[in-house]
Amino acid sequence: MGYLIRPVKADEWKRLRELRLAALSDPVARIAFNEPFEKVAAYPDEVWQRRAARSDEDRDPLTFIGEAPDGSWGGMVVVLVEKEGADERGGEAPWAHIVGVYVRPEHRGTGLVRELFAAAVEWAWGRSRPTVERVRLWVHEENERAAALYRSLGFVETGRTMADPKDESAVEHEMALERA
Repeated sequence: MGYLIRPVKADEWKRLRELRLAALSDPVARIAFNEPFEKVAAYPDEVWQRRAARSDEDRDPLTFIGEAPDGSWGGMVVVLVEKEGADERGGEAPWAHIVGVYVRPEHRGTGLVRELFAAAVEWAWGRSRPTVERVRLWVHEENERAAALYRSLGFVETGRTMADPKDESAVEHEMALERA
C-alpha cells in the first residue's frame, strides 16, 4: 500500500483528535502512551486546533500522518526538538524526541511505521536552527515489539531509564539514533 506521509494540516484537527483517541483506546498500543483516554478526550477543541496548526506551520511538536490511497489515516508519529544536557563544547545539545507513535491495527505490517519514522528523522536532521544530532524515544519495558522495531531502524538503548508515569513499578528505556 502506498502511503502519503505528510504533516497534519491546520483544518484537519478533528481527524487528528480522532486518531489520537483511537491510539489511546487501542488495547495493544495503550501501554506506549502516558496520557489516559479520559483526560485527552476532555481536551477543548483549541488544543487540537493548536496542535494541527503547529504541524501545518512546520513547527514542533510536528505530527506526521500516513494517509492511505483511500484517504484514511493509517497512523502517526509526533516529533519535537528539545534541549537537554550539555554537548562536548559545554553548550546545550538539541535532541529530537519522537513520541505518539501509533499505527491502526489494519495498517500494521505494511511498512507504514517505517515510513513515518523516516519522515520524522529526516525532518529532525533537516533542522538548521537548532541543528539536531540525536533523535531519541522512550519505550516501555513490556513493549518488546516496539523495541525490536526501533532497533531495526538503528536506534540503540542508551542505558537511561525512567519510571513509567502511569505505573511507578514499570520502567521505560531510552533509545537513540545518532546522526551519521
